[in-house]
Amino acid sequence: MKKYRIIFLVAILTSLTSGNIIFASGDGDHTHASEEEIKTTPGQAYFSSEASSDKYELLIRYKHIHINEVSTLILFVSNYQSNTPIDKAKIKISSSQDAKMEFKVTSVGEGAYEISSTFKEKKDYTLNVEIEASNGADLIAVPHIEAGKELLLEEKSSEKEGSLKEGLLLIFVLVIGIGGGMLLQKRNSRKSKSYIAIILMGINCLIPVSSINAHGDDDHGAKSAGNNFSNSFLIPKETQFLFDVYTEMVKKGSFVESTKLFGTILPSSGGQALVSTPQNGRVASLKVAVGQRVEKGQILASIEMNLDASANINVLTEKNNLQAEVERAKKDYDRLIAIEDIAAKRDVDEAKARWQKADANLKLISGGLGNVISLKAPIGGIVSNFNLSVGSTVSNGQILFTISNLSSVYAEAQVFDKDAHFIVEGAKFSVECANDNHKTSEVKLLSLAQEINTTNQSQRVLFELNNPDHDFKIGEFVNIRVFSNQSSSLIALPNSAFTEINGKPVVFIKESAEKYSVSYVQLGENNGMYTSIVKGVEEGERIVVNGSYQLKMIYLNQ
Repeated sequence: MKKYRIIFLVAILTSLTSGNIIFASGDGDHTHASEEEIKTTPGQAYFSSEASSDKYELLIRYKHIHINEVSTLILFVSNYQSNTPIDKAKIKISSSQDAKMEFKVTSVGEGAYEISSTFKEKKDYTLNVEIEASNGADLIAVPHIEAGKELLLEEKSSEKEGSLKEGLLLIFVLVIGIGGGMLLQKRNSRKSKSYIAIILMGINCLIPVSSINAHGDDDHGAKSAGNNFSNSFLIPKETQFLFDVYTEMVKKGSFVESTKLFGTILPSSGGQALVSTPQNGRVASLKVAVGQRVEKGQILASIEMNLDASANINVLTEKNNLQAEVERAKKDYDRLIAIEDIAAKRDVDEAKARWQKADANLKLISGGLGNVISLKAPIGGIVSNFNLSVGSTVSNGQILFTISNLSSVYAEAQVFDKDAHFIVEGAKFSVECANDNHKTSEVKLLSLAQEINTTNQSQRVLFELNNPDHDFKIGEFVNIRVFSNQSSSLIALPNSAFTEINGKPVVFIKESAEKYSVSYVQLGENNGMYTSIVKGVEEGERIVVNGSYQLKMIYLNQ
């Protein structure tokens, strides 16, 4: 009896948990041929139609257009080649099917315009869009504006119906299970128990609690649904504008090859100064702070020197000399003041200045500060980090301050024999940091190799580059590109166009207003700004040159 109870419980559990019937069909037609112009994406319910010229790309998006009611459509206008939104355009719209139709156009955002009109018949309209904008005047016909057509909500309806059926069938199975349990309690014979178990297992096989349809070779509108099984995916126009997705038309052009050298940023002549103390002493005062910009000759600090007996005698001698100088300067000044009416004003001013300077020096040395020296900035620039405080002891020759001026710096390149013939006077050069965050083309060959690096036998070539924004720092590793004097005609794209998927280089191709695709490419030479393409793109295609990373994230998350 216990054995048959177990069989009965297993049958009920099986009925409740595995009531799926899987239907597989092939060669089904799910394209809805009568609704071929419907373009929808998951989670959206709208129609769209597009048209373009060599100047503009237009996309009109709309929901169900009710006949004889005011309907609203959204028009997106962008540059055909670059995909940049077109703002402040003057737009007039007319219909090829009904010349009396009136259209009101209002700007509602970056490159977006709202169209309001009343469609009087259920039919296919063509809207003639007349544009006056930055690219010039143009007239573009946008076809297949289908008034009165209903949106397809088939998938949502089937999901709701499936959920309802699933719930009803689950209740039915529970009722059968409860009834079978009651029957089991009343029927204790082995035969009745066996019959009940067989009946429940049969019900499990016959009732489709949920059905899963797997279609083969069906057309479900792959063009309107992006996924990782296809290289194509959709991006709404407003998302493109938000992420600044810009494109460039592929065409062959002049490509200049380059040779890459490795180098290091060095301070230029007069670009860095080390300030040290001439004698032992202590810091009497500090006049600057770390990171402060100073001018040439500006006082940085005062150092009170530790003087021996001989130095003290020199100080007394200097004091006496200053005393005599003050007396002489005062007499000269008093004499000129007495004859001020006939004396030259310049002579009076010079005498007064000499007297005041001598008097100030005398006061300084008389106050016991004759052993104090002032350290001045030898160049203008930025004060680097220092570890000093008032009262700190310093020793003779100790470097106290470092002042750097990075407006012009040097780049020392390591050049091996195979590349040495590229370094010639008149060649064009560029310098870029190792991670390509900043670069400059204002580079001049300063000196050809004068010595060899004994470690790796490379030649040391020196370049000078302007650095007005102080992007390049002393000691930074850089790449130095030497451009060839000859060019080749081939396809090349900006380096911003490339990204990687699974470790392989790819570009994104714009196929239509909202449709993009991924193309794996084989790269050629990279001259620091452009990279030549061996294969993967064709002339005339529109390649994304800005926003590639955002497109990559959208594609991988489809």
